[in-house]
Amino acid sequence: MNGVTVFLLLIIVCLGGAFYFIYGKFKAKETENTKNQTQLKKYEAKYSRIIDVDSEVEKSLNRKNQLNNDIQALQLDYQKKYGLFQILTRKIAVYDEDLELAESGFYKPHFDFGTSEEYKQRIALIREKQKSMLKAKTAVTCSTEWTVGESKAEGKKMVTRAIKLTTRAFNNECEAAIANVRWNNIEKMQERIRKAAEDINKMNESNHVYIDRKYVDMKMQELWLAYEYQEKVKEEKEEQAEIRRQMREEAKLEQEMAAAQKEEEKFQKLLLKAQAEAAKAVGGNLDKLNAEIAELSTKLEEAHQKNERAISMAQQTKAGHVYIISNIGSFGEDVYKIGMTRRLEPMDRVHELGDASVPFYFDVHAMIYSDNAPAMENALHKSFAERRLNLVNLRKEFFHVTLDEIQSEVHKISSDAEFTITAEAEQYRQSQTIRHEKTQAEKKLEEEIPALI
Repeated sequence: MNGVTVFLLLIIVCLGGAFYFIYGKFKAKETENTKNQTQLKKYEAKYSRIIDVDSEVEKSLNRKNQLNNDIQALQLDYQKKYGLFQILTRKIAVYDEDLELAESGFYKPHFDFGTSEEYKQRIALIREKQKSMLKAKTAVTCSTEWTVGESKAEGKKMVTRAIKLTTRAFNNECEAAIANVRWNNIEKMQERIRKAAEDINKMNESNHVYIDRKYVDMKMQELWLAYEYQEKVKEEKEEQAEIRRQMREEAKLEQEMAAAQKEEEKFQKLLLKAQAEAAKAVGGNLDKLNAEIAELSTKLEEAHQKNERAISMAQQTKAGHVYIISNIGSFGEDVYKIGMTRRLEPMDRVHELGDASVPFYFDVHAMIYSDNAPAMENALHKSFAERRLNLVNLRKEFFHVTLDEIQSEVHKISSDAEFTITAEAEQYRQSQTIRHEKTQAEKKLEEEIPALI
């Protein structure tokens, strides 16, 4: 056996040993891995619920992130579309008569005429000025001398047609705005006229036909005059209604004065008759007549005072009663009407106010006589001017104040004025009780029905 062979055998033996060693290691690792797999399965079985929760948490977080991204995308899309919506709404609102879309800000009058007739005259005047501009061909003008097919005559015809169409289009828009102007759309109608002129001029840029600014201003003035004329007519109607009410009060006062005088005369006659009979009577009949005379004397004195008061109020045009009344059922808590009446029986005015126009009667908290009732009423109105329910129509004399505040102001003027603090509101409270009892009965019935079934 030579040296080479021995060397090869040694290599084979070494390789075999190494292989055996590696194989042993592999088997050991394989056994260890099997044990680890078994242990892992045990852990997975033991902690599977925790693993599932973590997995769900991760899924939920991913879903949440996705939803947040979707929300952001939707918000961005909404903002873009809402911006477009607002632009379109502003454009449409000019032609929209819907009250809900009206931006009814407080209108500041441009004119200050005393009567509706003066407004009518000014409207007629402004229309005459418009006609003069149209006749003079200065309302709508063309700044270019056009030719059509090298013909100036044809160009002039084209310009004349364009001016007529422009005038008709603008006038139609203005007439529609003026005819439909109301308190809740005056600003929109102004914008409608302004935008009509702007849009028509823009469309006519190519042929250089334009509505004159002065003519647009005249149309705007006509719009203001038409609106203010409407308001003045309403104001005059209210003034006439107030005058008629005052005339009714004056007539009522005269009737009361006549009735008081008649009543005094009646008791005077009865007293004279009883006194004449007493002069002839004796014994028990005399005692009876004396008692009757005493009673008639008292009634005559009352009738005389009533007659004197009626005469005094008729002579003193400012004498009357200032009343403080409330109506919780109709207007809620802490709302009071502060008014005045010159009637001899001031409660007649309160009863008149509590007629069919309101669901419940008024409660009277104070009825204060004054030699100058209008001044007293006016002083109270000024004290609570900012607390008026109606800040536009000052004839609506309702105020959102407490009775303590009213009492404090009244006592500055009339320290002995008496107040009834609690509002009886009898029919309102009875109605509330009936509603409550009805509701309770319905609830009780609903509870009993299942038991009956």
